[in-house]
Amino acid sequence: MNEALRITAQDGVLTITLDRPKANAINVPTRRALYAAFRRLQDDDRLRVAIVTGTGRFFSAGWDLHGANDGEAIDADHGPGGFAGLTEFFGLDKPVIAAVNGLAMGGGFELALAADMIVASEAAEFALPEVRLGMLADSGGVLRLPRRLPRAIASDMLFTGRRMGAQEAARWGLVNQVVAPEQLLAAARSLAEQVVAAAPLPVAALKQVLRATESQPLADAYRTLRGTGLPAYRAMLVSQDAKEGPLAFSQKRPPVWRGR
Repeated sequence: MNEALRITAQDGVLTITLDRPKANAINVPTRRALYAAFRRLQDDDRLRVAIVTGTGRFFSAGWDLHGANDGEAIDADHGPGGFAGLTEFFGLDKPVIAAVNGLAMGGGFELALAADMIVASEAAEFALPEVRLGMLADSGGVLRLPRRLPRAIASDMLFTGRRMGAQEAARWGLVNQVVAPEQLLAAARSLAEQVVAAAPLPVAALKQVLRATESQPLADAYRTLRGTGLPAYRAMLVSQDAKEGPLAFSQKRPPVWRGR
C-alpha cells in the first residue's frame, strides 16, 4: 500500500485521493500505486467510475522533480498506464472524473487531461510549465491540450507555461463545472452517481467509440462505428441490457442493469 494515496470504494465509485504533502508530486512508487488503482477500476465489475483528487493546495504538481534529482529517471517511459498510471491507459473502459481541488501543474494537469471529465474548485489553476524547466509536456499535455482548447489558447499555455484559472478554463470548455472548494467532492460524486445509474455496457462502448473515432473525419468515423473493430459496441447491441432499457421505459419502472 502506498501512503501517498487514499483509496475508497462505495456504491460503484472508486475515489483516489493524492495525499503527498506538500504538492502531491508523483514519484515512481506513487505512479505504480495510481496504475494499480486504475487497474482495479478496470477489472472490478462492481466499480463503474473513478474520482481522482488531491489534498491541500495542490491537485498535483506532477512529476517529483526532487526524486528526479535523487536519481529517478525523467523519460517518456513511465511504465504501465503511462504517467500517473492513466495518461496512456488507453484500454480503460470506465470513466474517470478529475476533481481538481487546487493547482494542477505539469504532469498534474496532464493527469486531469487524461480524465474523461473535470470538476474544478474555484481555487483550481492549470499550467504546463515544462518549457521553463528545459522540458516538454510529453505525458499528454502537448497532445491532448490542442484537442481540448482552441489552437491559439493551447499554444499560449504550452509556449509560455502560463496559468489558467478555473473560470477561464470553464469559458473554454476545458472543465465541466466550477464549484466552491467545499462543494468539490459532492459535485464530483453527483456526476459519478449519474454514471453509475447508466447501463455499464453503453458506457464501455462510448469510451471505445470515442477513442477510435476522435481524430477521424465523420465519414471514416461512421465506417469505424459500423465495422467489426469495436467489440464493446457490438456486445452492447446484442445485450440483455439493450432490451431491458426500452422495456423498463415502457413499463414505467427503473431499469435493472445486468452488464450483459
